[in-house]
Amino acid sequence: MTATTLGPRLQEVVDDFTGVGEQDRLALLLEFSAGLPPLPARYAEHRDRMEPVPECQSPLFLAVEVAADGTAHLFFDAPPEAPTTRGFASILQAGLDGLPADDILATPGEFSSQLGLTGLVSPLRLRGMAAMLARIKRQIRDQRG
Repeated sequence: MTATTLGPRLQEVVDDFTGVGEQDRLALLLEFSAGLPPLPARYAEHRDRMEPVPECQSPLFLAVEVAADGTAHLFFDAPPEAPTTRGFASILQAGLDGLPADDILATPGEFSSQLGLTGLVSPLRLRGMAAMLARIKRQIRDQRG
């Protein structure tokens, strides 16, 4: 994977979005929102262990764990009344969780523009998704030393 290509799972998500009409993309984003996995207790009971992403228009917290084998696991917390933010978090979780850290680091920072949502959600929301990815990458780099 190069810095201009997406990993297979994230590419599949992009293909799902670009394979449907504009209004169906919003419905798909809502489906992703509903699919965001719940937090494990170590984060649900200790949100202070998660990093806030103030660039998001709704409250969003994330945490990344890099395992000994080099894979990264992503955890997100966003309120149910913030479906766009939850949807973006769920896209990142579905596309990147469990991948080698190097693959996540190689993910293009503005890949969200490939989802075909530019005319459907505000530029601020798309920047929020880019900020989530940037913080994920920074946490990976910090953990790897």
